[in-house]
Amino acid sequence: MNSSEIRQKFLDFFASKNHHVVPSAPIVVKDDPTLMFTNAGMNQFKDYFLGNKQAPWPRVTDTQKCLRVSGKHNDLEEVGYDTYHHTMFEMLGNWSFGDYFKKDALPWAWELLTEVYSLPKERLYVSVFGGDEKDGLPEDSEAFKIWKKILGGEDRILFGSKKDNFWEMGDTGPCGPSSEIHIDLRRPEEVAQIPGKALVNNDHPQVVEIWNNVFIEFNRLADGSLVKLPAQHVDTGMGFERLCMAIQGKQSNYDTDVFQPLIQFVAEQADVIYGENEKTDIAIRVLSDHIRAIAFAIADGQLPSNNKAGYVIRRILRRAVRYAFTFLNFKKPFLYQMVPVLADQLANVFPELKAQQAFVQRVIEEEELAFLRTLENGLKRLDALNESFVANQNRIDGKTAFELYDTFGFPADLTALIAKEKGFTVDEAGFEAEMLAQKTRSRNAAQTEQGDWVLVSEDVPTEFIGYDAVSTEARLVKYRQVKAKNKTEYQLVLDRTPFYAESGGQVGDSGFLESDLSKVKVLDTKKENDLIIHITTDLPLNLEAPLLARIDEERRRLIQKNHSATHLLHAALREVLGSHVAQKGSLVNEKLLRFDFSHFTKVTDDQLRDIESIVNQHVRQSIALDEKRNVPIAEAKQLGATALFGEKYGEFVRVITFDKDYSVELCGGTHVPNTGEIGILKIISESSVAAGVRRIEAYTAGYAQDYINQQLAQLDAVKEALGVQTNLAAAIEKLTTENNTLRKQLEQFELKQLTVLKDFLLTKVQEINGVKLIAEKVEVSSADYLKKLAFDSRNALPENLCLILAAEIDHKPQLAVMLSDNLVSDRKMNAISLVKELAKEIKGGGGGQPFYATAGGKDIAGLSAIPVKAAELLKAQLQN
Repeated sequence: MNSSEIRQKFLDFFASKNHHVVPSAPIVVKDDPTLMFTNAGMNQFKDYFLGNKQAPWPRVTDTQKCLRVSGKHNDLEEVGYDTYHHTMFEMLGNWSFGDYFKKDALPWAWELLTEVYSLPKERLYVSVFGGDEKDGLPEDSEAFKIWKKILGGEDRILFGSKKDNFWEMGDTGPCGPSSEIHIDLRRPEEVAQIPGKALVNNDHPQVVEIWNNVFIEFNRLADGSLVKLPAQHVDTGMGFERLCMAIQGKQSNYDTDVFQPLIQFVAEQADVIYGENEKTDIAIRVLSDHIRAIAFAIADGQLPSNNKAGYVIRRILRRAVRYAFTFLNFKKPFLYQMVPVLADQLANVFPELKAQQAFVQRVIEEEELAFLRTLENGLKRLDALNESFVANQNRIDGKTAFELYDTFGFPADLTALIAKEKGFTVDEAGFEAEMLAQKTRSRNAAQTEQGDWVLVSEDVPTEFIGYDAVSTEARLVKYRQVKAKNKTEYQLVLDRTPFYAESGGQVGDSGFLESDLSKVKVLDTKKENDLIIHITTDLPLNLEAPLLARIDEERRRLIQKNHSATHLLHAALREVLGSHVAQKGSLVNEKLLRFDFSHFTKVTDDQLRDIESIVNQHVRQSIALDEKRNVPIAEAKQLGATALFGEKYGEFVRVITFDKDYSVELCGGTHVPNTGEIGILKIISESSVAAGVRRIEAYTAGYAQDYINQQLAQLDAVKEALGVQTNLAAAIEKLTTENNTLRKQLEQFELKQLTVLKDFLLTKVQEINGVKLIAEKVEVSSADYLKKLAFDSRNALPENLCLILAAEIDHKPQLAVMLSDNLVSDRKMNAISLVKELAKEIKGGGGGQPFYATAGGKDIAGLSAIPVKAAELLKAQLQN
């Protein structure tokens, strides 16, 4: 049975049990501050379990793209080394929202595994929760009795601890006991030696968990206590890759047809045979696993970057590049070449990657190129520091190793590997101390204390009326307190609200909550899953009193203009640049709009003018908004509505149209009633955001008019300064030509002066123990000229030269130290240590290479002391 058949049989089985088959949510999570990535199948159903939203179906089933590399579920460093840990994986699941429970879920699990998949019953073991005294939770006797009846005895039932058999979404939230199913995949002779029951939950690579049945009964509060949920739910998750390993009779997930197409492609391109060498095998597994996480994260809208979720993807990508570079000898980008193999393999189940194949490849290739340059720079940095390592007893100190990691992006384990090849060691304890210090700083900076929800009235889902109204009567449903950075805020949930919560690039509304006794300012409105949260610094004086919820109407109108203009801009981009253009991010606030889109080259000035002209034509036409709500998604797609990759759409969507032949998009934001209200759109910038992603920023309405007036005023000022009213371009060209001529003449003069200054320096040689010292304060106009003077002097006096120059450049003190090669090699002198010591005189610091180093500082007065200090320092060093 191949993997496609295994997946389909799972979905068909639960469809036959009256489950609704739903698509996978994006792997990148939005509107949930507790998660960066979907790390479990239940994430998209979280609001149903919490009671924030009514589930449209009592039973569902799906296969969910998941990613686990950070936080509680951090398996990254194990990926590639064992047979079953992965970054991205599929989670097959079946769910009950207050419908069936244990007596149905457990027999169905057994039926599917043993009758549909024909797994041997004697190789399966089950575990149930054994209770926990601290939480006051008894053992799950109900699950035990059900399994005993199914198995015909209790020999293959184990009681598990809270760690293994009590599932929690996080520190707070829905939770409950679980019952896991494990399979023993060992060879018969191994089974005869040690019974499988003894190896369950003991990290044995062939005795593995394949299915976890979670019975959600409780909600964990911030104080650690548990309260019963109003309804009982079933949340199951079966690792698809492990299931395939079991059904296909393999000893490793990587031996299944889930991974083999990728593995064989990598092996062929690397000209190695998979299975012959442990190091290359690990590297091939790393690449075959990591490309899945990288490609699907990018396809779902998360570009590699230096923070948050983007940093996680960049880290995974760089780990893959490092293994490819080190063990498979791929010195040029390679990962991007794997994307077509993966896209073809999963085109039927996850078509979003195939649809964006070229874009995903381009992003990955550019990231690979950048990191390969980083590796090259890191290697040069290690070579440059080679002498200091020797002086430090062949040891790279922890601070240097951390600097390579933190500043240059050089992996610590690669530093250790290269150090070992050079005969050096790395101060790993020092590195870990530096890492811990940085994490502590980051943790302290981001630390928040979030209280539990305090219920004020009946807990009902919020009714959003903001498309039709700017104010409404409302009542407070619940609130919680949040403390962060010495600031206290309150998060309020109302029964109905006109406040739009930040989503889809549009910022949240601000406004007021008013009652007879108080007026509370709403600073922002956020979305947490399906909760609409109003952020304030105060609570209403009477929590139970009726409230008038009123948004800032003028701000909303400005936001709407920019949001509608974004739709017009998107359509114009596709018209001018091509149908490959797809939205990759946006920001819409009251001041401007920012639109990120897929495109591989700079948008030319002529194209920008065309795009702007097309948008403004549609603005002047005053096209009426055509808004359709609760449209079945299949019908919306038939209308030609543009859907965004990485967005999670339900069965029913909202369609925003400005001319059915021009702009039709799925959108939850607020919009102008007709395009004429936008007034005008003015593009103010076009730039690159990442590989294959461009960004346009623009103003509309009054902000656009102000910007145009400012530009015209600047133009008038330039005309007045140049004394012209017409043919401004010719006047500027003439001025530029004259300026270039004068600059070249000045450069020639300064170069001649450098020659004179070099000759002067050669007359100032002091000989100290065989070293020719020149230590002088000089006058040069730039750091480049200071460097040239140093190198020219060394060329004129190549042996035994110690040159120390001090200069004031741009009102700041600078130092340069130059040593002849023989002083570095024979007398073990080091320009870096010299310049760092001298820099104390100018209250600064510096660095460089053993033969040439520079420093900057704050105290110009200290420059005069440098010549004397240099002579003293050299004498002291040479005496030692």
